[in-house]
Amino acid sequence: AWLRQKLLVLGSLAVGSLLYLVARVGSLDRLQPICPIEGRFGARSQAEFPLRALQFKRGLLHEFRKGNASKEQVRLHDLVQQLPKAIIIGVRKGGTRALLEMLNLHPAVVKASQEIHFFDNDENYAKGIDWYRKKMPFSYPQQITIEKSPAYFITEEVPERIYKMNSSIKLLVIVREPTTRAISDYTQVLEGKERKNKTYYKFEKLAIDPNTCEVNTKYKAVRTSIYTKHLERWLKYFPIEQFHIVDGDRLITEPLPELQLVEKFLNLPPRISQYNLYFNATRGFYCLRFNIIFNKCLAGSKGRIHPEVDPSVITKLRKFFHPFNQKFYQITGRTLNWP
Repeated sequence: AWLRQKLLVLGSLAVGSLLYLVARVGSLDRLQPICPIEGRFGARSQAEFPLRALQFKRGLLHEFRKGNASKEQVRLHDLVQQLPKAIIIGVRKGGTRALLEMLNLHPAVVKASQEIHFFDNDENYAKGIDWYRKKMPFSYPQQITIEKSPAYFITEEVPERIYKMNSSIKLLVIVREPTTRAISDYTQVLEGKERKNKTYYKFEKLAIDPNTCEVNTKYKAVRTSIYTKHLERWLKYFPIEQFHIVDGDRLITEPLPELQLVEKFLNLPPRISQYNLYFNATRGFYCLRFNIIFNKCLAGSKGRIHPEVDPSVITKLRKFFHPFNQKFYQITGRTLNWP
């Protein structure tokens, strides 16, 4: 009887322990994730993959641009160096850098960080198209690469050279009011001279021929602003439909509508929104918001203060540019609010 009682007690303890362990294991079971960690977010929809994946491209592509990637990583991520499908060909001091940086907000766009100067530089051009391709950033096949070199617009050999590379390429030309652009061009050169402690002529002396008192068309800043003369040379190779004119003045004050027009021209799905652009009152320019973490403003050299220019010279220049502007409007089909 004594032995039977002991066995019953030990048995009940064993059963109790077993029940406790079962309960404990059950509770632990309930705490475990239903799916393995790597699969908790589910598979991506195949239809949404390209653009959604490209939204997160920037960190990875930045590493590749810095040269921190192996050939194996390039292969695994299906990255390539593509020739540009669009080029910002000009104009100097029209807002080419701002346009390139703003277009880079679009997940399907990858920009070449530096001006390549392939088509306008004979030495670079002699290195061949493979050299040019290797200057392009890594990108996914679904993306389009864009570069900008504003010297392209005014260099005589460039249209034919680009045509030989890709006769169907899309060409972006960003322009500002011609007199303002010429003064901005002068201001940049003046700053460079002052940095080297060199003297430089006043704008009025360069822009107006002292012998004739007429506009000096030999002055490069003036020649560059005669947009129609340069565009006519391009039209010998490309139809006007392959050009898109961007209003550089409006890009400063109201960038989103201009960027939406470019998205449409490049056949890109609309992705750039007001969220991506915020006005920096200190700088007086719009800055870029890529995501909740990463923002970017243009370099401090943008928006230099122009020197005061004799109003009579400004009037003379605007009168000179007026007929060229009218022809430019007629050719491009875009009328801009220039005096």
